[in-house]
Amino acid sequence: MKSKKNILCIGAGYVGGPSMAMIAYKCPDYRITVVDINSDRIDAWNSEELPIYEPGLDKIVKKTRGRNLFFKKDIENQIKENDIIFVSVHTPTKTYGAGADMAADLQYWEKTARQILKYSRSSKIVIEKSTLPVKTALAMEKILSSAKGKFRFEVLSNPEFMAEGTAISDLENPDRVLIGSHQTKSGLKARAELIKIYSRWILKEKIITSNIWSSELSKLVANAFLAQRVSSINSISALCEKTDADISEVAEAVGMDSRIGNKFLKAGIGFGGSCFKKDILNLVYLCRYYGLKEVASYWENVVKINEYQQERFVANILNGMFGTLAGKKICILGFAFKADTGDTRESPAIYISQKLLAEHAELIISDPKALKNAAADLSGIKGKVKYIEDPYEAASGCHALLILTDWDLYMNLDFRKIYKTMVKPAFIFDGRNIIDHKKCFSIGFNVYPIGKPALSHFKI
Repeated sequence: MKSKKNILCIGAGYVGGPSMAMIAYKCPDYRITVVDINSDRIDAWNSEELPIYEPGLDKIVKKTRGRNLFFKKDIENQIKENDIIFVSVHTPTKTYGAGADMAADLQYWEKTARQILKYSRSSKIVIEKSTLPVKTALAMEKILSSAKGKFRFEVLSNPEFMAEGTAISDLENPDRVLIGSHQTKSGLKARAELIKIYSRWILKEKIITSNIWSSELSKLVANAFLAQRVSSINSISALCEKTDADISEVAEAVGMDSRIGNKFLKAGIGFGGSCFKKDILNLVYLCRYYGLKEVASYWENVVKINEYQQERFVANILNGMFGTLAGKKICILGFAFKADTGDTRESPAIYISQKLLAEHAELIISDPKALKNAAADLSGIKGKVKYIEDPYEAASGCHALLILTDWDLYMNLDFRKIYKTMVKPAFIFDGRNIIDHKKCFSIGFNVYPIGKPALSHFKI
């Protein structure tokens, strides 16, 4: 069957790979090709063990790969051959020069734009899929418009709103799909092409359109609002610990207000992942650039509260374990920034592990999907670290358990069995509030939740 359209995605990471797999799955008459400068990543996409873990991803990749979904390394030829190009390259926070530690680093994006310009032999629709600062499309257009005469490029913004761990369900049944375009004849025509793709499986009322700049900003603001809720409830968890209130009860009462709702009101050790911190700092940078100092300070404090929550957690460990961790074995259950993903980018576990190692603790790290990434994150850091997938083996001989990721696996552990193998007195620091604290206390553990009174066998 001849393909209706040829679609290319430049970037085979957490956004590009799953997004294109879903389009291939839902649009079998479209030919989808994904390329990346990292050849090892392309090899992994073509193997039995995909480079990222997402529930349900294996299934749709196996159904489409080699049929109408292809992972290739010849970027130049693919740019020439494809009609629609999604750009889904890495946009980390800048670590140098103007805007360091806040602005997005657009070097990979600009190189990609120049590649598209250099190797294109026909007009293209170019779609921003990466999270980018407002007005990035304008810069992309300036680069692409230097192609003189024969063909033109129409730039669209189509930010992703999927969450890691639920990416496939988010792609298959999203809250909304946002497409930003210029309100010109050619811009609306390009927008219609993209709407045609998504309409294959998404209700038209869920496909919303805007101008390009609103689309770019909406992604940053959505993540900022979600992160703000996490930091808000975490700030209150600190107050709960001082007043003997229970953060779960407070969150339930607040969340039942229909104006607020109960999502993202679960206290813990803070948010992680590739988006929240990066996008908020990007928003802070934009506000400062436009002279909005008070607005910038407000959003910067969302990040500061997140960091404060992790610092508090480490301080509680140190205080609970008699003021010293030197030579003590600490078992970390969960290193991914959230359950159902192997992604450890900006995971609170990284900071917490570094602080524990600085206190000369010995770490045994366990996670069902993130051990490889954990080892990479902690490479070069001085201290004793072991990586053991089995949580029972990992906990044996340890002084304390730290629950840092809300994997279902950890809710259902046999803590009586674990307690027997640990050094006494044994401690649990539940950074996600997912286990039965009273039951673990009755077994013999000293239990320290987030935003709730500690359950200790010692007289305080």
